[in-house]
Amino acid sequence: MTTQQTMMITGANRGIGLEFVKHYLQLNWHVVACCRTPETATELTSLIDDYQQLDIFELDVTDYEAVDELATTLQDMPIDLLINNAGYYGPKGAALGATDEVEWRKVLEINTIAPLKLVEAFRKQLKSGQDATVACLSSKMGSMGDNSSGGSYIYRSSKAGLNAIGKSLAIDLLEDSVKVVILHPGWVQTEMGGPNALIDTTQSVVGLIDVISNLTIAETGHFYDYRGVEIPW
Repeated sequence: MTTQQTMMITGANRGIGLEFVKHYLQLNWHVVACCRTPETATELTSLIDDYQQLDIFELDVTDYEAVDELATTLQDMPIDLLINNAGYYGPKGAALGATDEVEWRKVLEINTIAPLKLVEAFRKQLKSGQDATVACLSSKMGSMGDNSSGGSYIYRSSKAGLNAIGKSLAIDLLEDSVKVVILHPGWVQTEMGGPNALIDTTQSVVGLIDVISNLTIAETGHFYDYRGVEIPW
């Protein structure tokens, strides 16, 4: 008999995060869904009525004391998949010369620092998981090789930093037999992506799950889009 697998995800209240929760529940995974304000996440919390294997926790990913407290609460729970999904774009349309350094720090805190702190806090649980994987939701906008339009300094730098973290994690977690993958979800119709985006959350998440589920240890530390196409650094 196969033991039920456990997936933990941040930013689970809407968009891509919520879609991940729905799909892994349908795949009969135990899902640990984290978001800042569960009391306002009505679509997420309503899933509890149909899925007993869903646990929801209040978590601000930049509150590292709270992150450590949750890791202590879940210290005996093996985690097979950790999805660092919570993200923040910051100000849009800011021209060169008008960089908001306060917002920049906020974006870096959420997009770059917090994902690493989550892995540090839950490393023991990942090491105990079955063929465990860390998936970091990044963006092609963090790719140097793909940057042909310039601008977007704040968001690009945060995701480029996340890519570097993911690459180092892939090397350092080999000793734990934990895989790491950096993912570009596509331009998705979410609050961040806007209504003119090219694909919906279902198309993105179905593709991302396929990439995650077929990842081998030889592919750890690589950067793929939702179709499984490798993206240049």
